[in-house]
Amino acid sequence: MSGKIVKVSGPLVVAEGLADANMADVVRVGKQRLIGEILNMTGDVASIQVYEETAGLGPGAEVVTTGAPLSVELGPGLLENIYDGIQRPLEELRRLSGHTISRGVEASALDRERKWDFTATAKVGDKVEFGDILGTVPETNALLHKIMVPQGVSGEIVSITSGSFNVTETVAVIRGADGAEHNVCMMQRWPVRIPRPYRRKFVPDRPLLTGQRVIDTLFPLAKGGTAAVPGPFGSGKTVIQHQLAKWSDVDVVIYIGCGERGNEMTDVLREFPELSDPRSGEPLMKRTVLIANTSDMPVAAREASIYTGITIAEYFRDMGYDVAVIADSTSRWAEALREMSGRLEEMPGEEGYPAYLASRLAQFYERAGCVECAGSTGERRGSLTAIGAVSPPGGDTSEPVSQATMRIVKVFWGLDSSLAYARHFPAINWLTSYSLYSTNLLEWLNTHVSPDFASNREKAMAILQDENRLEEVVQLVGRDSLSPSDQLTLETARMIREDFLQQNSFDELDSYSSFGKQDRLLGLILAYDKLARDALAGGAAAKDVFAVAARERIGRAKSVAESEYAARYDDIIAEMRGQLADAVKQADNGAGA
Repeated sequence: MSGKIVKVSGPLVVAEGLADANMADVVRVGKQRLIGEILNMTGDVASIQVYEETAGLGPGAEVVTTGAPLSVELGPGLLENIYDGIQRPLEELRRLSGHTISRGVEASALDRERKWDFTATAKVGDKVEFGDILGTVPETNALLHKIMVPQGVSGEIVSITSGSFNVTETVAVIRGADGAEHNVCMMQRWPVRIPRPYRRKFVPDRPLLTGQRVIDTLFPLAKGGTAAVPGPFGSGKTVIQHQLAKWSDVDVVIYIGCGERGNEMTDVLREFPELSDPRSGEPLMKRTVLIANTSDMPVAAREASIYTGITIAEYFRDMGYDVAVIADSTSRWAEALREMSGRLEEMPGEEGYPAYLASRLAQFYERAGCVECAGSTGERRGSLTAIGAVSPPGGDTSEPVSQATMRIVKVFWGLDSSLAYARHFPAINWLTSYSLYSTNLLEWLNTHVSPDFASNREKAMAILQDENRLEEVVQLVGRDSLSPSDQLTLETARMIREDFLQQNSFDELDSYSSFGKQDRLLGLILAYDKLARDALAGGAAAKDVFAVAARERIGRAKSVAESEYAARYDDIIAEMRGQLADAVKQADNGAGA
């Protein structure tokens, strides 16, 4: 079906004569066959958002519908790839059009020529349905790709063959209840705006270990949970995302560069292939898919990139893997929604954003979760964790995108420019951040880490909040006017901030901390606080308590190797206990004299 353009307004094209088209259908616009998607229909007039530059288009140009919604190709070959917002591989685009991407260029998301070694795990005669696993493909050294029965196919396996195939060749034949036979290949397509189904969803109850102490201890994220990282320019969002991608205990990472600056996205594309996977020692790209959509690319493609990324993530989740989606940044996506809404002449909401901004954000984050995967057995569980960076202008989180995101997500890691300027990284403000998963994760942490983990977290948070209160007093009357107990609170809070929360992502030993090491390190600092208070109560002088030599060892304790920290921390506590006991004896001797 084809129609004619009657209006062009930036990325918005209006065409008439498309009475048989449907909303969300993909269309080809003009002689260059630019890719577009129908936003709404009024009679035979369609409003289309075009995912490529529309310069040179004019009224009268032809618009041809494909009759299918915007979909992604799913199968072996996704990992290690770098795509644009509409799942065109950038390496292939460069080969076809040079360093500048030509308009209208088409490229298959999955290589049609490459052969993959398929090993059948199902057998002839098995009854299968959507989501059941037919076989496996060793896509990379880091991940075993599972070939699943596609949507709309169920019945008895008539034939299935192990061997070397490309993604379009038949690997199995399934006979349905009506007697019709379906040829199944290793590739399937899925509409990006429709969530992939699952059997049921669980309450997230396992933590996502990131190795970042301020996150794992104070504001933990559950596998299958949602989190937002808002912060102004220069506050460390990108480094945090790199750390999450590298160290999180997930099987697959989907990184979506959604409208960020071109130079920043270039850094990501250069650095990710060089990152080493701490699990396997292989390059991190072996279990990563990158979607690059920079700020100078057509604004409408930002929306497509978000949906493309989350759909690929759901596909790996359905194999039973833990997947993390990192979107940088949802603010740029919201700006694209605002522009398209304005060109459609819709009634604007706050600050010009569309009235449906919150519902669109919710549709993205609601696709996260810990689920029982589709299939006849119900034995596979997978998780999809969604982490969205937010870039509020000037770091003002009262703006609509930040507020809408905060109402949706369960974890809020608020980056603070003042901490970043003070070179405190990660610059997550412990007074404004929160996690609503702490209660859900309590049982797991008590069982697998330590019964004291949660109570130590509460003590540390209380000390940091007391410090904030005492700092106001110090500014008025000075530190020396405080009681020794309050001075100790300030000292302990400084140790928590500098020796525990502050972390160097470029230091090999400090870049990552296991749950056990985090628990022992925080316990070490709190042990000093308790022993020091006992010493003060026993009459020791505050200056002697604060000057014990073991405090220097606590400051260096975070750089102790994972294999050595237990013995080293026990040694520090024993030394600290003896030095504080000496301070009390010294005070007693002085009083006796």
